[in-house]
Amino acid sequence: VAVVAFQVAVPNNVKLKCVSWNKDQGFIACGGDDGLLKVLKLETQTDDTKLRGLAAPSNLSMNQTLEGHSGSVQVVIWNEQYQKLTTSDENGLIIVWMLYKGSWYEEMINNRNKSVVRSMSWNADGQKICIVYEDGAVIVGSVDGNRIWGKDLKGVQLCHVAWSADSKVLLFGMANGEIHIYDNQGNFIMKMKLNCLVNVTGAVSIAGIHWYHGAEGYVEPDCPCLAICFDNGRCQIMRHENDQNPVLIDTGMYVVSIQWNHTGSVLAVAGSQKVITQDKDINIVQFYTPFGEHLGTLKVPGKHMSALSWEGGGLKIALTVDSFIYFANIRPDYKWGYCSNTVVYAYTRPDRPEYCVTFWDTKNNDKYVKYVKSLISITTCGDFCILATKADENHPQFVLVLCNSIGTPMDPKYIDLVPLFVTMTKTHVIAASKEAFYIWQYRVAKKLTALEINQITRPRKEGRESRLAVIDILGVLTFFDLDARVTDSTGQQVIGELLKLERRDVWDMKWAKDNPDLFAVMEKTRMYVFRNLDPEEPIQTSGYICNFEDLEIKSVLLDEILKNPEYPNKDYIINFEIRSLRDSRAVIEKVGIENASQFIEDNPHPRLWRLLAEAALQKLDLHTAEQAFVRCKDYQGIKFVKRLGNLQSEPMKQAEVAAYFGRFEEAERMYLDMDRRDLAIGLRLKLGDWFRVLQLLKTGSGDADDSLLEQAHNAIGDYFADRQKRLNAIQYYVQGRNQERLAECYYMLEDYVGLENLANSLPENHMLLPEIAQMFVRVGMCEQAVTAFLKCNQPKAAVDTCVHLNQWNKAVELAKSHNMKEIGSLLAKYASHLLEKNKILDAIELYRKANYFYDAAKLMFKIADEEAKKRTKPLRVKKLYVLSALLIEQYHEQMKNAQRGKAKGKSSEATSALAGLLEEEVLSTSSRFTDNAWRGAEAYHFFILAQRQLYAGYVDTALKTALHLRDYEDIIPAVEIYSLLALCACASRAFGTCSKAFIKLESLETLSSEQKQQYEDLALEIFTKHTPKDNRKSELDGLLEGKCSPEDLATAFNNRGQIKYFRVDFYEAMDDYTSAIEVQPSFEVPYYNRGLILYRLGYFDDALEDFKKVLDLNPGFQDAVLSLKQTILDKEEKQRRNY
Repeated sequence: VAVVAFQVAVPNNVKLKCVSWNKDQGFIACGGDDGLLKVLKLETQTDDTKLRGLAAPSNLSMNQTLEGHSGSVQVVIWNEQYQKLTTSDENGLIIVWMLYKGSWYEEMINNRNKSVVRSMSWNADGQKICIVYEDGAVIVGSVDGNRIWGKDLKGVQLCHVAWSADSKVLLFGMANGEIHIYDNQGNFIMKMKLNCLVNVTGAVSIAGIHWYHGAEGYVEPDCPCLAICFDNGRCQIMRHENDQNPVLIDTGMYVVSIQWNHTGSVLAVAGSQKVITQDKDINIVQFYTPFGEHLGTLKVPGKHMSALSWEGGGLKIALTVDSFIYFANIRPDYKWGYCSNTVVYAYTRPDRPEYCVTFWDTKNNDKYVKYVKSLISITTCGDFCILATKADENHPQFVLVLCNSIGTPMDPKYIDLVPLFVTMTKTHVIAASKEAFYIWQYRVAKKLTALEINQITRPRKEGRESRLAVIDILGVLTFFDLDARVTDSTGQQVIGELLKLERRDVWDMKWAKDNPDLFAVMEKTRMYVFRNLDPEEPIQTSGYICNFEDLEIKSVLLDEILKNPEYPNKDYIINFEIRSLRDSRAVIEKVGIENASQFIEDNPHPRLWRLLAEAALQKLDLHTAEQAFVRCKDYQGIKFVKRLGNLQSEPMKQAEVAAYFGRFEEAERMYLDMDRRDLAIGLRLKLGDWFRVLQLLKTGSGDADDSLLEQAHNAIGDYFADRQKRLNAIQYYVQGRNQERLAECYYMLEDYVGLENLANSLPENHMLLPEIAQMFVRVGMCEQAVTAFLKCNQPKAAVDTCVHLNQWNKAVELAKSHNMKEIGSLLAKYASHLLEKNKILDAIELYRKANYFYDAAKLMFKIADEEAKKRTKPLRVKKLYVLSALLIEQYHEQMKNAQRGKAKGKSSEATSALAGLLEEEVLSTSSRFTDNAWRGAEAYHFFILAQRQLYAGYVDTALKTALHLRDYEDIIPAVEIYSLLALCACASRAFGTCSKAFIKLESLETLSSEQKQQYEDLALEIFTKHTPKDNRKSELDGLLEGKCSPEDLATAFNNRGQIKYFRVDFYEAMDDYTSAIEVQPSFEVPYYNRGLILYRLGYFDDALEDFKKVLDLNPGFQDAVLSLKQTILDKEEKQRRNY
């Protein structure tokens, strides 16, 4: 709704041609005939907080006439970014004005002297100005006065120019009504298609082009923002310069000027319209949305309107008519509502495509923000609100979203009709398009209070509820009585009557919730309260009515809030008392309670009785107070008066009354003066003011109640914790000994050291320990979690934590130390976990440490087997088999010990017999595996030994060792065994044995035919030179017949010593090596082997003698050289450390 507020006259009746309102600084420039150029500024000055915005009186703080033009001033435009004013007159003179010390002065002058300037336009950032002349000349200049480029458009007359938001496109309006599109360098692109002029005949001219640059955001994404209007009233609003589907409007008026408001949500179209009943035209301004919906019409007095301009906040509009500037107040149709002490309002922001919907709790001054796409309207009732929106840009559906007072969506309802109009009650939502209604009965889960239940069970109906108030598009308010039965002019009885009351320039109204005869109306900048259709004296305000109840009207200054919507101020919520309430208050204050009681009796209302009751309480007139509370049905007040009557002390009564009226400081002071600190503390407890409770407890005389002190500390801790100030909260929780909240704060602050110290300070089996342990688990702190679980006697949880956090070693260790039955399954899980990651050796180590030797041996044998298949170094494979065999030995020992333990106390024979039987049973199940383990070690021992002997030149010994390998074909591949045997036999010139080895090789099925052929060729080559007979038959025969030479005996002793060495029987092994030396003193290998064992046992001197002897016998024995050096180094290190 727009209402003409006041006018400013120009001296000497000079006709005005143009007007422009600076959006940022508020200056108004107007130009007219005879070189008239004035700069005005409106200021609102008031000390009354209720008189803000449009209601505040305005006066001119600046009224400066600028001298410089001689001809009629036709164009005035502002550059807000650089505070410059650019003007031009009919002679083509252009002046740029600047503000200096509160006044405007000339900065630059330009006169082309050829043609008249028809239009000028600054781009969005104020850096460039485009000037168009009537003769087709175009000049683009910079803000500092430099010419950027110029162009003459031949054969055209220019009259308008506009920049695009991104400054890349220029629109030129021609005198013949065409619009041409150019780029920002002056290159022609195309002619604009003007859909609004289809079927229009005769000459037309452009009335205005205005391109909204999006400085305050857009109403919705892809919103039309380029408005083009012609003098015949045809208008089109486009999304961009090439929009093929613009919004078309026929205003039905002669148009002189158009302009968008500051948010691009309202287009004002100014001009005149013929009235059928009158001969003259009337001046009007029509208002439209970007989508062509008509919002309202403003009638303006005077003869000829020439221009319009919006104020920066969109709340006023300036209109030049004849020699006057008219200022009209605009009452925007905001998207807003009020529910449950919460003002809900929506606004747009340039950085977001959605609407920003703010839920502002005026009671607690809390703010909740939601971003809603394509918001249509906001409707409120009771504790809830409805947000009507489009479901999707590409979908025709719409959504009604039911929200609570903090913006939480409770229930969405999808509908197919366009919700142009939405209203709601406490149970229903009614949405309507132009053709249909939609009714939705919504349900919300709500707990009713006893007071609300009482109201439901005793409903009361007051006055009439059949009156309907209607405000039309022109701001005319009328009333209908829907239940009235009247006789029309024909004598027939009809239902419904148009009441005689009619008000103009109305933009808001609200019925009183508790009295249908009362309603409030907003006219211009005044609020009228009507009782039985009779108005009271008006109240000056421009607020939107939130609520009318208990003879009080709550109003919100939305204009002020939306100037800075992110920071609403409580000062913008204003409460007005209606006349009867004000009069009653005056009677009570001036005449007295008795007379006031009679006055209220004559004008009864619960709010007035409550006012009387409160006044009577102030004077401790308990009888009158009780009667008044009864009349307003205030049960709590009656109970309070009864309680006051039971008090004997007057000061005590006064203190209670002060507390009742919320004067808590005064009540507390009275209690303390009476030395009733307990009552002061009780008062603060009721208020939840724990800071003051703590203060009173600490400062008062006498011992403070420890439990109350703890309670206060904890409550203050809760206060800080709820506001995320956990460091402050910790201090109070420590004093309040609230370990549970302390743990929570430490955890939220990630202060795990503090949490660990807290866990350590708690006694064993404390109920909080499991929770703290879980906190440690959640952040992966295994050791601390385990400590906490063990402290509360939950070893299973500790083990589970270790498993969960992959600390398997710790898990196994815990399971062993607490003798947990599930250690086997736990080990299996961990082992499978390690095996999945291919960490087989780690799994073996796990089983070995847990004394699960059999499982460890199986895995070790598996590794050895795999390594053997990979043809890894034989020494490594031998060691793996030996380790596997040693694990089996440990397993046997473990079984023996277990049987001894079970048989403890029985006879030795029975014990050994039982142990033997059990041992046989165990061995029967694992003997094959055990043999394989040792056989593997033996096989690779002989395999390595044969090769070492062969390379050392002991070919006969090597042959004898290789012959032993024939028994180990299940361990070492046969091809390797017989290849080595053939090699040793050949070197020993035992060609008969060599021939047998080749026969065996050629018969192996595992070899390919190509490999077999190679063996045949090699055999042919050998045996064509040598007869396949053993040359040293006597030695072989001796071996076969059991006769043994010293060399063979020495080798046998040495080999047996090696086996004992691998079994870690070091001293028995040394005995065998000594026997080998005694049989054959020139055999160096047993010296070397015995030296190794002596070195390992720490007998460095004896080891040195053996290694030196080896080198005496065989100086080329490299292993002995290395061992001798290492022994000398270790001996010196031992002497240096003196042990």
